[in-house]
Amino acid sequence: MSGTSLDGLDIAYCKFVVDKGWSFDILHFNTFNYDSVFREKLRQAPFQMESDIKKLSYEFGCLMAKELKQFIAQHNITKLDAVSTHGHTVFHQPDKGITLQIGDPKPIYDLIQKPVVYDFRSQDVALGGQGAPLVPLVDKLLFADYDACLNLGGFSNISFDIHGSRIAFDICPVNIVLNLLSEKMGFEYDNKGEIASKGTVDIDLLGQLNGLHYYSKPFPKSLAWEWVVDHVLPLLDQSCLSVENQMRTFVEHTAIQISSVVMRYHLTSVYLTGGGVYHSFLLKRLAHMVPNVWVQADDTLIEGKEAMAFAFLGLLKLRGEDNVLSSVTGCVKNHCSGSIYSKEL
Repeated sequence: MSGTSLDGLDIAYCKFVVDKGWSFDILHFNTFNYDSVFREKLRQAPFQMESDIKKLSYEFGCLMAKELKQFIAQHNITKLDAVSTHGHTVFHQPDKGITLQIGDPKPIYDLIQKPVVYDFRSQDVALGGQGAPLVPLVDKLLFADYDACLNLGGFSNISFDIHGSRIAFDICPVNIVLNLLSEKMGFEYDNKGEIASKGTVDIDLLGQLNGLHYYSKPFPKSLAWEWVVDHVLPLLDQSCLSVENQMRTFVEHTAIQISSVVMRYHLTSVYLTGGGVYHSFLLKRLAHMVPNVWVQADDTLIEGKEAMAFAFLGLLKLRGEDNVLSSVTGCVKNHCSGSIYSKEL
């Protein structure tokens, strides 16, 4: 799993058991950080020519295979049924029928000689859906003890049941913006939100951010890097604020958007995962706005849930079972999405 926050490549070794219901265990987990050169290649991919994107897709496939080989050796893994890869999102404009996740599966297959499940979003977009988020079915089947599951990654996304149907949507950007601002100060990320906590909220910028049209749109809806480039970054650049004040204001904006969703739908237990959980200042602001609802996952699930989730979605694909919900993405029907790379197929 490679997320929009560009933190690195997440690899999870998971075991799933089905009896009356599903259970899981993340046996091993690692994040392999990108070097600055490759991180910038991924960031600039949406602006490259098609031929260059194809080259990058193969390069990324080779990188995934290299890190997977190291992961297997490090943990002495001998039992492996399949690999499921989300890849890395370059384009995601579902309203235009466009989505692209790069990461050639062939180098992975050449390494493991087992089926590789990939390209989870294209079929859903072709069926009129948003192609995202895809994790809510996993939330419904594996995390039913909580009112809602909230992931704080590159974007914040939430899933919960309404009248028995699972719904989900992206709420707002998080790390995809905060990490970019941190890099302007020479850091990969804002450790525990220390930089943001020293800034001051700018009321004008906060109002402009909260007033963006996306927030008033009904679900299903999803966000992507292109939207950030078109709508968020210009507001930050035009504000002429210090980086600290931009970060402080953006944290406030994030907390307001997330809290408003939690209050609107009367959610009383929200399970938190994703790298943004380590942003202590953001969590402090959330707890201030909506007390006593947040349940923080353990470290393995904070970082490894999305990789585990795509392992599970890949497993459902291999079993021929639906792994995308129309109630979540807005597609015409529930369906079994993903492609399988295997010489047997």
